[in-house]
Amino acid sequence: MATETEVGELLHQRGWRMSFTVTERVNAWAALVRDFERGYGNDIYEYTNDLYCRNWLHEAWLLPDEHIVQLWTPRIRSLDDRYRAAAVDDDGQALDQFHRLPNPDLWWWRRHPRILTGDPGLSLRSAGAIGTDPDRA
Repeated sequence: MATETEVGELLHQRGWRMSFTVTERVNAWAALVRDFERGYGNDIYEYTNDLYCRNWLHEAWLLPDEHIVQLWTPRIRSLDDRYRAAAVDDDGQALDQFHRLPNPDLWWWRRHPRILTGDPGLSLRSAGAIGTDPDRA
Protein backbone atom coordinates (compact mmCIF):
# COMPACT_ATOMS: atom_id res chain seq x y z
CA MET A 1 0.00 0.00 0.00
CA ALA A 2 1.16 3.53 -0.72
CA THR A 3 1.12 7.02 0.77
CA GLU A 4 -0.68 9.87 -1.01
CA THR A 5 2.56 10.94 -2.67
CA GLU A 6 3.50 7.40 -3.67
CA VAL A 7 0.08 6.88 -5.25
CA GLY A 8 0.68 9.93 -7.44
CA GLU A 9 4.14 8.72 -8.40
CA LEU A 10 2.85 5.24 -9.29
CA LEU A 11 0.09 6.67 -11.49
CA HIS A 12 2.55 9.06 -13.11
CA GLN A 13 4.71 6.05 -14.00
CA ARG A 14 1.60 4.42 -15.48
CA GLY A 15 1.04 7.37 -17.82
CA TRP A 16 -0.64 10.21 -15.94
CA ARG A 17 0.94 13.50 -17.00
CA MET A 18 1.84 14.55 -13.44
CA SER A 19 2.36 13.05 -10.02
CA PHE A 20 -0.77 14.28 -8.22
CA THR A 21 -1.69 13.63 -4.59
CA VAL A 22 -5.04 12.30 -3.43
CA THR A 23 -5.69 15.68 -1.81
CA GLU A 24 -5.09 17.51 -5.10
CA ARG A 25 -7.43 15.25 -7.06
CA VAL A 26 -10.17 15.33 -4.40
CA ASN A 27 -9.91 19.13 -4.40
CA ALA A 28 -10.12 19.17 -8.22
CA TRP A 29 -13.23 16.93 -8.08
CA ALA A 30 -14.76 19.23 -5.45
CA ALA A 31 -14.09 22.28 -7.65
CA LEU A 32 -15.74 20.61 -10.66
CA VAL A 33 -18.76 19.62 -8.56
CA ARG A 34 -19.11 23.23 -7.31
CA ASP A 35 -18.91 24.46 -10.91
CA PHE A 36 -21.64 22.01 -11.94
CA GLU A 37 -23.87 23.18 -9.12
CA ARG A 38 -23.51 26.82 -10.23
CA GLY A 39 -23.39 26.24 -13.97
CA TYR A 40 -20.19 25.07 -15.61
CA GLY A 41 -18.66 27.94 -17.61
CA ASN A 42 -15.48 26.58 -19.19
CA ASP A 43 -15.53 25.22 -22.73
CA ILE A 44 -16.54 21.66 -23.56
CA TYR A 45 -12.96 20.48 -24.00
CA GLU A 46 -11.95 21.86 -20.60
CA TYR A 47 -14.97 20.01 -19.20
CA THR A 48 -13.79 16.69 -20.61
CA ASN A 49 -10.29 17.42 -19.28
CA ASP A 50 -11.70 18.26 -15.84
CA LEU A 51 -13.53 14.92 -15.64
CA TYR A 52 -10.19 13.13 -15.59
CA CYS A 53 -9.68 14.13 -11.96
CA ARG A 54 -12.41 11.61 -11.10
CA ASN A 55 -10.78 9.02 -13.37
CA TRP A 56 -7.55 9.49 -11.41
CA LEU A 57 -9.35 8.86 -8.12
CA HIS A 58 -11.02 5.77 -9.56
CA GLU A 59 -7.72 4.38 -10.79
CA ALA A 60 -5.87 5.30 -7.61
CA TRP A 61 -8.29 3.80 -5.13
CA LEU A 62 -6.68 0.34 -4.97
CA LEU A 63 -3.25 1.79 -4.19
CA PRO A 64 -3.32 3.91 -1.01
CA ASP A 65 -2.86 2.84 2.58
CA GLU A 66 -6.12 1.83 4.30
CA HIS A 67 -6.17 4.95 6.49
CA ILE A 68 -6.07 7.15 3.36
CA VAL A 69 -8.98 5.22 1.88
CA GLN A 70 -10.94 5.56 5.13
CA LEU A 71 -10.12 9.27 5.36
CA TRP A 72 -11.12 10.23 1.83
CA THR A 73 -13.89 7.79 0.84
CA PRO A 74 -16.70 9.64 2.67
CA ARG A 75 -15.67 12.94 1.04
CA ILE A 76 -15.49 11.38 -2.43
CA ARG A 77 -18.88 9.69 -1.97
CA SER A 78 -20.40 12.99 -0.87
CA LEU A 79 -18.96 14.76 -3.91
CA ASP A 80 -20.20 11.94 -6.16
CA ASP A 81 -23.71 12.38 -4.74
CA ARG A 82 -23.58 16.15 -5.30
CA TYR A 83 -22.32 15.60 -8.86
CA ARG A 84 -25.18 13.20 -9.60
CA ALA A 85 -27.66 15.79 -8.30
CA ALA A 86 -26.11 18.58 -10.40
CA ALA A 87 -25.92 16.52 -13.59
CA VAL A 88 -28.30 14.87 -16.01
CA ASP A 89 -27.76 11.20 -16.86
CA ASP A 90 -28.06 10.83 -20.63
CA ASP A 91 -25.80 7.74 -20.87
CA GLY A 92 -23.14 10.02 -22.32
CA GLN A 93 -24.99 10.75 -25.57
CA ALA A 94 -24.24 14.50 -25.58
CA LEU A 95 -20.67 14.28 -24.32
CA ASP A 96 -19.85 11.46 -26.76
CA GLN A 97 -20.12 14.04 -29.56
CA PHE A 98 -16.97 15.73 -28.20
CA HIS A 99 -14.95 13.00 -26.50
CA ARG A 100 -14.81 9.23 -26.85
CA LEU A 101 -16.46 7.84 -23.74
CA PRO A 102 -14.35 5.57 -21.58
CA ASN A 103 -15.35 2.38 -19.81
CA PRO A 104 -19.05 2.29 -18.76
CA ASP A 105 -17.96 1.87 -15.12
CA LEU A 106 -16.84 5.50 -15.22
CA TRP A 107 -20.39 6.75 -14.69
CA TRP A 108 -19.40 10.46 -14.41
CA TRP A 109 -18.72 10.47 -18.17
CA ARG A 110 -22.36 9.62 -18.85
CA ARG A 111 -23.73 12.82 -17.36
CA HIS A 112 -23.75 16.48 -18.32
CA PRO A 113 -24.40 19.62 -16.26
CA ARG A 114 -28.03 20.20 -15.35
CA ILE A 115 -27.41 23.95 -15.70
CA LEU A 116 -26.38 24.52 -19.32
CA THR A 117 -24.69 27.89 -19.54
CA GLY A 118 -22.09 29.62 -21.70
CA ASP A 119 -20.02 27.76 -24.29
CA PRO A 120 -20.39 24.27 -22.80
CA GLY A 121 -24.14 24.79 -22.59
CA LEU A 122 -24.33 25.73 -26.27
CA SER A 123 -22.09 22.82 -27.26
CA LEU A 124 -23.96 20.25 -25.20
CA ARG A 125 -27.36 21.60 -26.25
CA SER A 126 -26.28 21.30 -29.91
CA ALA A 127 -25.51 17.63 -29.18
CA GLY A 128 -28.99 17.06 -27.71
CA ALA A 129 -28.42 17.79 -24.02
CA ILE A 130 -31.40 19.00 -22.05
CA GLY A 131 -31.11 21.21 -18.99
CA THR A 132 -31.84 24.64 -17.62
CA ASP A 133 -30.28 27.79 -19.08
CA PRO A 134 -29.93 30.67 -16.62
CA ASP A 135 -28.48 32.81 -19.44
CA ARG A 136 -31.90 32.85 -21.13
CA ALA A 137 -33.93 33.59 -18.00
